[in-house]
Amino acid sequence: MAIAPSTAAMDTSSPAGAQELTAPVTGPAAQGVIGPAADFGAPASGASLPDVTTLAADVPNLVQSVDWVAIAPPTITAVVALAVLVADLFVPAAHKRWLGLGAIGGLIAALIALVPLSDGDRQTFCLTTAPDTCSYVADHFTLAIQLLVLGGALLTTLLALSDTRRDLPAGEFWFLLLASAAGAALLPASRDLATLIVALEVASLPAFALVGLKRGDRRSSEAALKFFLSSVTATAVSLLGVSFVYGTTGSLHLTEIATRIGEVSGQLDTLAKTGVALTLIGFAFKTAAVPFHFWVPDTYVGAPLPIAAYLSVVGKAVGFSGLILVTVIAFPGYADVWGPAIAVLAALTMTAGNVAALRQSADRPWSAVRLLAWSSVGQAGYILVPIAAAAYSSDDQIGATVAYALMYAAVNLGAFAVAALVSRTHPLNRISDYRGLYSTRPLAALAMGFFLLCLAGLPPGIIGLFAKVTVFSSAVDAGLGWLAVVMAINVVIALYYYLRWTAILFRTPEAAPESAPESASAMDTGRGTLALRRTPRAVTLAIALTAAVGVALSGYPQLVLRFAATSLF
Repeated sequence: MAIAPSTAAMDTSSPAGAQELTAPVTGPAAQGVIGPAADFGAPASGASLPDVTTLAADVPNLVQSVDWVAIAPPTITAVVALAVLVADLFVPAAHKRWLGLGAIGGLIAALIALVPLSDGDRQTFCLTTAPDTCSYVADHFTLAIQLLVLGGALLTTLLALSDTRRDLPAGEFWFLLLASAAGAALLPASRDLATLIVALEVASLPAFALVGLKRGDRRSSEAALKFFLSSVTATAVSLLGVSFVYGTTGSLHLTEIATRIGEVSGQLDTLAKTGVALTLIGFAFKTAAVPFHFWVPDTYVGAPLPIAAYLSVVGKAVGFSGLILVTVIAFPGYADVWGPAIAVLAALTMTAGNVAALRQSADRPWSAVRLLAWSSVGQAGYILVPIAAAAYSSDDQIGATVAYALMYAAVNLGAFAVAALVSRTHPLNRISDYRGLYSTRPLAALAMGFFLLCLAGLPPGIIGLFAKVTVFSSAVDAGLGWLAVVMAINVVIALYYYLRWTAILFRTPEAAPESAPESASAMDTGRGTLALRRTPRAVTLAIALTAAVGVALSGYPQLVLRFAATSLF
């Protein structure tokens, strides 16, 4: 068979070249000669090839539109973080406080950016072939968690303003804090496993550095190392689970996984269940659920106190958000797997946290921080209850978790703010150091008593009582009577250590030794006015804000309890 002369150099991109390729085949080619036209699939009958524009129209458009308003809160936080890092290179040491003010301004701007999203109906980064499948969704759940995260980060900046002037490098601190807050704000809006894991690590990696940022402090370095090793291990396990889920479903989008995971063949069912279990482990670690809680007390004690407050609220919000998304949205078909597991975790977590808090000695160094750390573990158990209940009833139970988390965030940050105030005159921060606080700082003592009673669920902390009743009701409604009984027992246990600490605040202060020099501690017990004058205004503002929020929520609990009565997704 004869071969036609090669035309490899023909310009097929030009109109002329296109005409040569689509011209009717005549002569030898029509008699079976192989030539360029045959290579390009032109029919030997003389018909022309399809037009190039027709072929292009059949290719799906992969360009996604971006809703900048929807992604504004985490984007503003991230941009301000980079701006602070760059500004740190040029701002003189005497003016480093302006970096903290810039961080506060950025977080306020991010909070304001939530206002246009209040309808909860925006989404972006959607598949062009399936517009309802998106990677970023700004629904009511996202907005509630972003409010918690950004508000918690803002209060943390107020607590840390004075520390960055004395003990912590300002530029690095503000950059790491804002970067972590940006990742934490991104996570609740994530609707695919890749974005979810990236957001989780963006929130976590700066936190490791923040814990170990106290230079020359052995406890800080040890806490950061323990936190880092534990978290990295949990992340590795989660990534293995994600790979199993992707291998069995062929998708990373949570809604697509929910549809396909029920259609997994029998021989892959075990692999899918293993992937579900491993994925949940990483988020259980972030929530400090038993048995992934062992890092909490040492990390809180070793970290700067504002960062301990940040981890107790924002760190937990990250874990609970991820846990809710992967269970309720991605794995509803495996509720029989994760539902009982989370119920058991909730019971173990609240019991272990409250029993450990009960055993704290008032005279032990840093016992106040340790008690708050173990208390946060116990509170995590309560927050897990509605998530477990969602496996047995409906997704609406998740609203109880969000309502409780918002209450807990406000009052727990307030308790840490008072602890930061006391630590300025009592660096060991023992529970016994709070004895007679009412006689030296009456407003701080009243605020601390109010925060502790909110955490205990006693009046006048009405919001704490209502939030616990809401969580308790979710367990009962889901048929988890045994879990409701365990929760009730733990609430009674917690009453003891919360009330004991509250009583210490109003006891008569111990007399200072006559031979003792006029140290900062002596000035605190004998000269409350002088100590009060030295209280940083930012710390005072943080205590006032958290107390105001707690009082407002106690007076009008529906501000947060309404989340328990509506669907957030």
